[in-house]
Amino acid sequence: MRLNTQAFQKNNRPSLNRSAVRGFTLLELLIVLAIIGMLAGLIGPRLMKAMSQSQSKATKAQIEMLATAIDTFRLDNGRYPTQGDGLGALLQQPEGLTSWSGPYLRKNKLPKDAWGFDFRYEIPPTRGGMDYDLYSLGADDAPGGENENADIGNWQ
Repeated sequence: MRLNTQAFQKNNRPSLNRSAVRGFTLLELLIVLAIIGMLAGLIGPRLMKAMSQSQSKATKAQIEMLATAIDTFRLDNGRYPTQGDGLGALLQQPEGLTSWSGPYLRKNKLPKDAWGFDFRYEIPPTRGGMDYDLYSLGADDAPGGENENADIGNWQ
């Protein structure tokens, strides 16, 4: 078996032509960046709207979960947590309650809304809840607002 020694010699490499090594021109890169920018401009607002709606839906689901825990508290104790007890009564037994069977939340901590703010609890209700108000003030954490800044509560 005989090896071809010419294939291993350095001088036998084919020379590279300049057109074979040619890269992208600045104009081609600018055109690609402009197309990407237009796509981001079209898709970005829709993506942000969908994300805002998903945060509102997640907050509504958390309110329902907290409302279930509050209702379970009432079934065990014959009353809702007082304004002074607040939502903390779902985690720690208030003084004077002998039939408390909590904690009523799985993770032993109060959840935050989708924007990282505390939920509000008011008893007696002032915003339209039946027995109590449980709500989030939305993305701006201020009363009122529209879209993602709107208040989300158990009265809706």
